[in-house]
Amino acid sequence: MSTTTTERTTRTDTRMKAVAAREYGGPEVLQLCSAPKPTPEHDEVLIRVRTSTVGPANSAMREGRPFPVRFFSGLRRPTSIPGDAFAGEIAAVGRDVTRFAVGDRVFGTTAPESGAHAEYVCVPEDGTLELTPAGVSNAEAAAVADNGLTAVLFLRDVADLQPGQSILVNGASGGIGTFAVQLATHAGAEVTGVCSTRNVDLVRSLGADAVVDYTTTDVAGTGETYDVIFDAVGKGSFAQFENALNPDGLYMTTVPSVGILLYMAWTRLVGDRRAVFAATGMKPAGVRKKYLGELRELLDSGMIRSVIGRRYPVAEIVEAYRYVDTGHKRGTAVVTID
Repeated sequence: MSTTTTERTTRTDTRMKAVAAREYGGPEVLQLCSAPKPTPEHDEVLIRVRTSTVGPANSAMREGRPFPVRFFSGLRRPTSIPGDAFAGEIAAVGRDVTRFAVGDRVFGTTAPESGAHAEYVCVPEDGTLELTPAGVSNAEAAAVADNGLTAVLFLRDVADLQPGQSILVNGASGGIGTFAVQLATHAGAEVTGVCSTRNVDLVRSLGADAVVDYTTTDVAGTGETYDVIFDAVGKGSFAQFENALNPDGLYMTTVPSVGILLYMAWTRLVGDRRAVFAATGMKPAGVRKKYLGELRELLDSGMIRSVIGRRYPVAEIVEAYRYVDTGHKRGTAVVTID
């Protein structure tokens, strides 16, 4: 008995392209495969993902290091599709959804869950999800949902950065750093960015009051001090930057390690300078949703912009992760899913 065209189409429509890994390891463990296409619950929307992002946090989940990330991705091997930031359009809505309609362009994040490195993903209507402003590309929107959201959570929710305060952004030309410079400038802070020679002009164009080229200058040894030091690439340490902090100063890092956890405990008890790591993806959904809405307004008004460093088709997902793993990326690395 032959299979009709309708039957073949129906079977195809239940599957989608997705990225997966059968074990923890380097970029080469990632594979493009076929996975079940999700179906939205009554309060969810189904999003046709057009663009996602790749960053250090995604690499940590792929490697399973540090070990605590495995409580989210699987103890022995990855059990979910990677990726959390996305931009695309609504493909279907649950019966109780009223805020969005099929065809709406949207961007957001599935964090603390994953699943965005796929053709489709389901997100609650009241999740971290916003309409994409007209004139903003999917790549630009996905970058905001990833690195823009991380930057604003650190600056506003962790540091409570105030007008007139001084802040040093280490890794100012990276995905998080480019947004941190812009957001700190918008907040009225005095901003110093740290980057390599080739990115000095970029960081200055984003609004930094001063730029330090780390290839020629030891930023921690200049004698300058700051109210906040934001290690947006996690390549420094509290010990390295402690003397560059003002009294009651705050050192923040995006990368978890045994060292930062020990310093967090130590600085709560001793001295007036503090060290902090924050898992921004674990912030309450309401907090993330609030800040994404604020970022949308800034993006729509032109107050902030996304810096896109590299673009990769999903078929080159391994190369995208290899690039991110070099630790020298400029702006946000995005992956297109066609």
